[in-house]
Amino acid sequence: MTDVVIIGGGPGGYEAALVARQLGGRVTLVERRGLGGSAVLTDVVPSKTLIAAAEVMTKIRSAEEVGLQLVTREGGLRDAVEVDLGKVHSRIRALAQAQSADIAERLLGDGIRIIAGSARLDGPQRVVATTADGEETIAADIVLVATGAHPRELDTARPDGERIFTWTQIYDLDRVPEHLIVVGSGVTGAEFASAYQALGVQVTLVSSRHQVLPGQDDDAARVLQQVFEGSGMTVLNGSRALAATRRGDEVVVQLAGGGEVVGTHCLMAVGAIPNTAGLGLAEAGVELSASGHVIVDRVSRTTARGVYAAGDCTGVNALASVAAMQGRIAMWHSLGDSVAPLDLRTVSANVFTSPEIATVGCSQADIDSGAVRGLAMMLPLRGNARAKMQALTDGFVKVFCLPTTGIVVGGVVVAPSASELIHPLSIAVRNKLTVDQLAETFTVYPSLSGSVAEAARRLHGHSGEQVITY
Repeated sequence: MTDVVIIGGGPGGYEAALVARQLGGRVTLVERRGLGGSAVLTDVVPSKTLIAAAEVMTKIRSAEEVGLQLVTREGGLRDAVEVDLGKVHSRIRALAQAQSADIAERLLGDGIRIIAGSARLDGPQRVVATTADGEETIAADIVLVATGAHPRELDTARPDGERIFTWTQIYDLDRVPEHLIVVGSGVTGAEFASAYQALGVQVTLVSSRHQVLPGQDDDAARVLQQVFEGSGMTVLNGSRALAATRRGDEVVVQLAGGGEVVGTHCLMAVGAIPNTAGLGLAEAGVELSASGHVIVDRVSRTTARGVYAAGDCTGVNALASVAAMQGRIAMWHSLGDSVAPLDLRTVSANVFTSPEIATVGCSQADIDSGAVRGLAMMLPLRGNARAKMQALTDGFVKVFCLPTTGIVVGGVVVAPSASELIHPLSIAVRNKLTVDQLAETFTVYPSLSGSVAEAARRLHGHSGEQVITY
């Protein structure tokens, strides 16, 4: 029987463990914090649960736009609901623990051994696990490193868990902040800024770039910035934060150029660092990048024989879905099952702001730069009947296809529940469907998904390289 040892119980680790056991391996998983890892305990599950609460508040605050109002209290629905942040965060922590327990139950039910502790490599085929009871050396035919990452901290803005937070600490707040400063306008910063703004918090977003979400579709980021500013959020573009310090009950964020922002609390969202230190990787022959990430190929192999890696510690793509797929691929490959290499061109991703931004495949930047010869059709949602019924005015669907064959190569959706609406485009990209095939598939009327088919329909018969916008 093949001995498989997995270091890290996040999506990359526990999904790999299930596949390895399914293929007949004898599996040991070492996890130091809890099953599910950061994705379940401090990152994805908690943040999206917070966002779910914010979505409810957004619907309540916009209810009057569709004709709903209170008849027993002045002020209307907008002022009728208060946020009990202590209860919101208590629910978040409880859901995270419940999800972690469900994962543990599944793994144990499949016969996977779980060790609570930390681990390091002692050469490529031995793992040393350190637990409360001491050390245990485990022989391994196959090792998977899936240790994730942790929030980056600035020496000049050390989180204290009271006024200055990382995204893993902010769930300890039991009262709504009066003024939250969010430093960093990437995905994490934008999501938290969006959520707390919806919960009625005064939010200032400090962005070092020309607009929020610099790594996303430019049209989508522009829409989101307009929504942010329209909701009352202060967005400071081109402003680099140098430091964040306590001043009594206030936090002062110093900006490059001499300015400053004063608030009551501050969330630092300035990137992540891979958890690869102290694992014995280099000694085992595992090559690391300059940033400390494990270098892997498209089947998750490292440079050490029998050692694989998955998830945020590899820096391939910081998504739970990608981590899980990397872990599965590692086990399929190492245990001799059929496997297709990881193809990032088929990965769908979502930014859980309000509205959401979902993407798959090639980007507008790829087409504009000539890296991909293609056509783009952008269709605003304001003309969609279902969007009008729901009083939605912001958002669009964008579809990219090849000019001659019409094969769909990418797409962008900006809308509520864009994470759901991107799926037909993901299927089209993965299976190389054409815009005609996408357009000829029935959609429900009225529905937001109808705009996906409509954008595809408008691409029919076009040729050449151009961007077509209606």
